[in-house]
Amino acid sequence: MQYLYRMRLFTVANIITLGNLLCGTLAIFSIFAGNMIMAAYLVLLAAVLDFFDGFAARILKQPSEIGKQLDSLADVISFGLVPGIAMYHLILRFEISAGVHDSLLPFVALIIPLFSALRLAKFNVDTRQSDSFIGVPTPANAMLLLSIPLVMEFSLGIGSMSDLNHKDWKIDRLVEDVSMLSYMLAGLCVVLSILLIAELPLFALKFKSFGWKGNEIRFIFLGISLIMLAVLQVAAIPIIIIVYILMSFVNNLVGKK
Repeated sequence: MQYLYRMRLFTVANIITLGNLLCGTLAIFSIFAGNMIMAAYLVLLAAVLDFFDGFAARILKQPSEIGKQLDSLADVISFGLVPGIAMYHLILRFEISAGVHDSLLPFVALIIPLFSALRLAKFNVDTRQSDSFIGVPTPANAMLLLSIPLVMEFSLGIGSMSDLNHKDWKIDRLVEDVSMLSYMLAGLCVVLSILLIAELPLFALKFKSFGWKGNEIRFIFLGISLIMLAVLQVAAIPIIIIVYILMSFVNNLVGKK
């Protein structure tokens, strides 16, 4: 036990990070069990834990190199592999619904874990990203992608997403050409993957203090997010991610003046 303590393996922050990894692992099981909705909720929970592990490390003064590496390993599963598998299954279902078989299009989704790994490796060695991000963070990317089945289920009413193999899944209620929707999702996977490693400065939700000064954009963003969640519920999630990117872009322009 003294060895484990000296190695700082089971700190509060690391345990929270392991909770993130557990959520990602359970999300993969949920996807293969046909429960995309549960997988989406688990990714959202993983994102919450990913926020609080760093917060706990700063508050409890438990930062460590092991914690940093563990965080990236957990993130590549929860926010890289999980959305990749989810989009693969979603595109595959759309293809089957459109009568397309033996298509390679669903494999485009596998670009997500590859670029997520690149993004996380880049983050670990990029000294510019101590207080901000360069490129879309993997949790934001994963939440946007996993919000798609939530929006379809609860906002668009396109049948049950909890059973991806259900024969009566009426996806054609959304668009006449289901195959086109498959290409749209594949294109979204490519665009978001590129944004992961793009030289795009984004503000980070890292609070060194809780005062207004220096945290203006963070408080404004959180306020807007809470209002949109209250009004739009799950449909607000992809909009929140887009607002986050737009606010970062505006903040960069203002900062340069």
